[in-house]
Amino acid sequence: MKIIFAGTPEFAAVALKNLHQAGFEIALVLSQPDRPAGRGMHLQASPVKQYALAHGIPVAQPASLRLDGKTPQDAQDAHALLRATAHDVMVVAAYGLILPRSVLDIPRHGCLNIHASLLPRWRGAAPIHRAIEAGDRDTGITIMQMEEGLDTGPMLLTERMQIAPDDTTGSLHDKLAALGGEMIVQALRRLGQGDGLVATPQPEAGVTYAAKISKDEALLDFSQPATVLARKIRTFNPFPGACAVFNGVTLKLWQAQALPDAAGLPPGSVLAANAQDGVLVACGDGALRLAVLQKPGGKRLPAVDFLPGFPMENGRFD
Repeated sequence: MKIIFAGTPEFAAVALKNLHQAGFEIALVLSQPDRPAGRGMHLQASPVKQYALAHGIPVAQPASLRLDGKTPQDAQDAHALLRATAHDVMVVAAYGLILPRSVLDIPRHGCLNIHASLLPRWRGAAPIHRAIEAGDRDTGITIMQMEEGLDTGPMLLTERMQIAPDDTTGSLHDKLAALGGEMIVQALRRLGQGDGLVATPQPEAGVTYAAKISKDEALLDFSQPATVLARKIRTFNPFPGACAVFNGVTLKLWQAQALPDAAGLPPGSVLAANAQDGVLVACGDGALRLAVLQKPGGKRLPAVDFLPGFPMENGRFD
């Protein structure tokens, strides 16, 4: 089985590594163009590109694959490269570019996608974030035959995974990336051995969409229930980081626990801020115990270490 692999972030790099180490021939890697990153905003190669270059795998970085898009010549060159590269199947994982029908039809076995949810729940850009935010008890990986719709293609393999009560987007991402890497190897081995993969259409019921994460969402509103806010803090860890404004200062909140609240104070009121109780904040329903906080320019600190340098007894969250 000769493979073209299309992906960009770490989630995809894990799958690429698994395929490479399993002995599949990676004929070409597609990844998004280098982006500015870090404090100096220097151009940085994606994790997928970095792995490919480190292992001598050819890389192409078209800005678009759409022949009717803003960069048609770029897309035409990419199409020509795909047709000229001998391969049996394309594997796609968090690539970030739309694959038009003209690309989907090139590989003999089509394009297989590694999607981090149990479809049809959480189609779209941020399935891991949205599963935690919604309080889902489980999630998983779907290996899907791609078609033109947004994550609408038939399912080839699925595997369920429980979401732990303390899972953040970061920790769940790593678990799902590992599972996805294992499953795509399994899928391609079966495909190469002629065992076949049964394509199961997605059910029409239960479709949800995982919208892309916006930084604006990370600002917490303490009029919401504590359970909702605790999930949001897990959702936005590590990116973009949940935040709240305390006495005019924007703090990052990295870990918290929802508790019942019998104080009856307005949402945002600090109920306690000491080494014994930590930072306890009234919410619309219940209270939130803030366990790990970060002030501007500072480090992430447990509440017991944060409070000596940032007293919070007399104040409130907006």
